Amino acid sequence: MPTSALNTPAPGTDAAPGRLRSRFRSTPRSRRRRRSTLTRPAGLALGISVLWFSLLVMIPLALLLISSVEDGWSTFWDTLTNVQTANAIRLTLVSALAVTAVNLVMGLLIAWVLVRDRFPGRWLIELMIDIPFALPSLVAGLVLLSLYGPESPLGINVLGTPASVFLALLFVTLPFVVRTVQPVLGELDRDVERAAHSLGASRATTVRRIILPALTPALAAGATLCFARGVGEFGALVILTGNRPNISEGAPMRIQSYIEVDNTAAAATVAVLLLATALAATLLVEILTSKERPR
Repeated sequence: MPTSALNTPAPGTDAAPGRLRSRFRSTPRSRRRRRSTLTRPAGLALGISVLWFSLLVMIPLALLLISSVEDGWSTFWDTLTNVQTANAIRLTLVSALAVTAVNLVMGLLIAWVLVRDRFPGRWLIELMIDIPFALPSLVAGLVLLSLYGPESPLGINVLGTPASVFLALLFVTLPFVVRTVQPVLGELDRDVERAAHSLGASRATTVRRIILPALTPALAAGATLCFARGVGEFGALVILTGNRPNISEGAPMRIQSYIEVDNTAAAATVAVLLLATALAATLLVEILTSKERPR
């Protein structure tokens, strides 16, 4: 019998016990080495980053939470159940959700046209999409008021109506979905689509089974940014809505009303609710899209 056959391990036994033992022995060391790769400059940079983030975000948020309950939980609850406050919060959240839904559709269509088509004036559309980013919110409100106010050349006057909230949020959130979807759509492999067509898949099937799943994380990110911006928008609403209680008053303007009467606890309560809503939406999107990411 050959010597190699005698040295061959039986089925089900360890083929290289020495190698495995050495590998298991080295695993903790390798992990320790990975944990200790943070150099002094990197540690200093990390500490500065954490301090900077704490000063700008974490500490103010903690103070906001404390301010919202400084007069007791009963005051916190009374603020949220106030009819005018509840109507303002409801109008803001419903408008932000509606605007997000519209921007998901229109943003995808605009991004598709800009990526897949070439036509004269394309650069102008690219420029105009970023105008809501460049314009201050108050200026955006004035722009919308000139077109959809009492002196509208179109004969459309939405000043002081719930539609004014929707219109203002629609304007300021326009670029978010477009700009998050556009680069992802541009990187999609067109050969996969051609292969699907060659195998008999219709255009609708290709979009539904190939393109949309690839764009889902980008669409979710754009929708989250759109919703968060809509919940917190203030400048454009002040100009266009007229701030009519129970009609066109949004939650940010309700916060301003509380601040004007020196009721900081109530203002902080509404702010905490808006913050919690935006964070919950972000967390939900993170959970839903986590399966789409490579491990």
